[in-house]
Amino acid sequence: MAERKANPVNVEYETRAKNLLKAELKRKGITYRQLAEKLADLGIQENERNLNNKISRGGFTAAFMLQCLEAIGANDIRL
Repeated sequence: MAERKANPVNVEYETRAKNLLKAELKRKGITYRQLAEKLADLGIQENERNLNNKISRGGFTAAFMLQCLEAIGANDIRL
């Protein structure tokens, strides 16, 4: 993990992923608490604090990002 974080290219893309997900949440007006509820509807158990930490770090999986985007109904995103 330390090697991954030391690579500036990875840090750049993790930051972009984090910012993209945060922007979609803000655009939709969805809080981390609401996101946790919407993820629970998909069978994904996350609490508000874990979501805040995970998204703030930016080192989440593509699967997690897609789950969040699906949960909030973000069908179209701009990279």
